[in-house]
Amino acid sequence: MRAWAMTDDGITLASTSSDKGMGSLAPHQFEAALLADVGHWLSPGRATPVVACGMVGARQGWVEAAYRAVPCAPAGELMSVPVTDSRIAVYLCPGLKQLSPADVMRGEETQVAGLLAAHPGFEGVVCLPGTHSKWARVRNGQVTAFQTFMTGELYALLAGQSVLRHSVGSQGWDDTAFADAIDLALASPAGISARLFSLRAEALLAELAPETARARLSGYVIGLELAAARAYWEGQPVAIIGATTLGRHYATALEQLGAQSEIHDGEALTLKGLHAAYQQTIGV
Repeated sequence: MRAWAMTDDGITLASTSSDKGMGSLAPHQFEAALLADVGHWLSPGRATPVVACGMVGARQGWVEAAYRAVPCAPAGELMSVPVTDSRIAVYLCPGLKQLSPADVMRGEETQVAGLLAAHPGFEGVVCLPGTHSKWARVRNGQVTAFQTFMTGELYALLAGQSVLRHSVGSQGWDDTAFADAIDLALASPAGISARLFSLRAEALLAELAPETARARLSGYVIGLELAAARAYWEGQPVAIIGATTLGRHYATALEQLGAQSEIHDGEALTLKGLHAAYQQTIGV
């Protein structure tokens, strides 16, 4: 859980965080967990608006905020949540859904809304790297289609729980190995399953360096994603949300493939998206 105190015009005054996220809370515990961290920001006799996005609005979260079907604007009408403390008025951002092929997002839509708030008139493709990477098409202020890839989760499972855990390092990097792996994945995605086991075999037979294995594994799984998402990024301007090491890896791979991209700070866009949702529903 991360929270920010903001002025009506979107200036951040303070921030806080805790490890009490959706996975560790029952629905009736969310309010107390929130107040434990933000209570000192509140004033008696005034209901401070709290705008929340992400898994807090999932089926297993505080209250389920229904998905909105694309095509639609990324920021929709907020859902009010019943609370017992008169110092807060809580609102949830709805997620987005796509019926065919079936897909959903929660939280990322707020970052897309922040991108549009920061760059009015943006049209193109948004890439949101992460555990479950998202690619979204944006036209006329709307998300028209999107697709999710379990790339980050696949990497974590392979690096931490498969036989590759004996070969893949947790630190270090090899730029050349990453670039070569991207090329291999794009040229022959069907062969990556065999290439994955070769990481283990080469570590046993040729003392493949752990940092090289790490970069290759990352290149293989990101390359598979880019091969499948070619219709999104090819010939389109790509906005990568996430000024992180992972975001830079995506930018490097896209540049290698001849695509143009620009990296944007994910937290800053989350705040802009939350503020846009506040202005749209509450602050008007």
